[in-house]
Amino acid sequence: MPDTMDTAIPAPTPANGPETVPPPASADVPGAPAEPASLAGQVRSALIWRSGSQIVAQMVQWCATFLVIRILAPADYGLFAMCQVILTFMAMLNGYGLASGLIQQKEISQREVRQLFGMLIVLNGALAIAQLSLAPLASAYYRQPIVGDMLRVQALLYLTTPFIALPYALLSRAMDFRHQAKANITASIASASAALGGALYGLGVWTLVLAPIVLFSVRGAMMTWSARSLVWPSFNFRGAGTIARYGGVMAAGQLFWFLQSQADVFIAGRSFSPHTLGIYTTSLFLTQIFVSKFVPPLNEVAFSAYARMQADPDAIGRAFVKGVRMVMIVAMPFYMGLAATAEPLVLTVLGDKWRETAPVVQLLALAMPFMTLQVLFTPASDARGRPGIGVRNGATGALILTIAFLVGVRWGPTGMGIAWIAAYPLYLAISAWRTLPVIGVRAREIVRAVASPAVAAIAMAAIVTLVDRSLPPLDAHWRLAVLVPIGAAVYASWMGLFARPTIRELIAVVRKQPTPE
Repeated sequence: MPDTMDTAIPAPTPANGPETVPPPASADVPGAPAEPASLAGQVRSALIWRSGSQIVAQMVQWCATFLVIRILAPADYGLFAMCQVILTFMAMLNGYGLASGLIQQKEISQREVRQLFGMLIVLNGALAIAQLSLAPLASAYYRQPIVGDMLRVQALLYLTTPFIALPYALLSRAMDFRHQAKANITASIASASAALGGALYGLGVWTLVLAPIVLFSVRGAMMTWSARSLVWPSFNFRGAGTIARYGGVMAAGQLFWFLQSQADVFIAGRSFSPHTLGIYTTSLFLTQIFVSKFVPPLNEVAFSAYARMQADPDAIGRAFVKGVRMVMIVAMPFYMGLAATAEPLVLTVLGDKWRETAPVVQLLALAMPFMTLQVLFTPASDARGRPGIGVRNGATGALILTIAFLVGVRWGPTGMGIAWIAAYPLYLAISAWRTLPVIGVRAREIVRAVASPAVAAIAMAAIVTLVDRSLPPLDAHWRLAVLVPIGAAVYASWMGLFARPTIRELIAVVRKQPTPE
């Protein structure tokens, strides 16, 4: 299920007629854009709460996740990945596109809030029934009977979605991420406890089924309570065409995202054993930690901020370039460092039974910078009222990646890694060609924003690799303890020597100081 399933804020009180839900508190006129200074403050506060809570929640989950990985077998993760193909497909229809439509509107009424809740209930009830029907087909496709049993239990996840998506929409409109931050952290602690307890108790693959159910149940209960958003749903959808159309376009974009994000598992799951598939998907998990866990909360805040800048296209362009620069300053050393230290990192964190993931991690890490930049495009084009751009980009990516995976699967997990490296630069180039003119940014501005951290990170990876080869035989954890500080020192020194303006800009953002455009 999407990581975006969070938030909470008080719902409007029922009235005799349409009641406007106020836009963010900084606006004096309903639906009017906030003043730039106020908006900057709200964006900064939202980033602190949303990203800060995401970091805390992920730290809790990762501690449990890595412990659980050491306990469970690769085959358990392979079986779970087979289920995820169905879950991800259903998740794109679970109504978050409708919630985004509510966020994007300048004004919303109490009736629209109730209609959204009704739509979410109908959609997710239908999805639960559909998943129960698809369970035996999935078992037959993968030739794994337990996959059907897992899918039947995981249908419970859809019961939580309406109680998370509605307050998510309302809070995102107000750019108030404090309540959802508390829900995220509490739910993460509950989920991590359930996962670790299940693994120690010997539940095996069922540990991976239990943890998400606990996560979303706790999050939904907390958000509904803190938001006081348990409104009476309306199943009369007349007049909800704007939200439905916007949600439909968003869902179409998610369909293509599903095709490109799950095509590899769908293709490999038929050819690989559960063990081999577990090796591949765990490698993908490690390399996508940044793009899948840290970038989505930034994109949520960015979408809300971009949507309120619609009257000033130049501001959206400047904000986008600055966002790319800030994200890549962190992303590039993460990915290049991961490629350079894959073997000692895997052995230290996951243990010797996961040694096979190291060469796959090295390959996948080289493709992730392109993926990170790619996913930053969609919020800007969506907020500009052009969600069709993201849909076309998604269709392109689905086609390119599927072809690459169909070829790469012949050579096992290594072939899949090479397919990522071959396909994603082409996908990114086509997406940039379509998207950048819409948000008012030139390609050379993006190149300049990425160049400094990219060169510094590549230099860091080269030096770390040379140092690693010159080290005497050491245990994995000692190798990692030597290589990580060296890499950090090289990257920081390079940026300090050759990219001082970028460093000053980053420091100004952290210190909440204005930065020159």
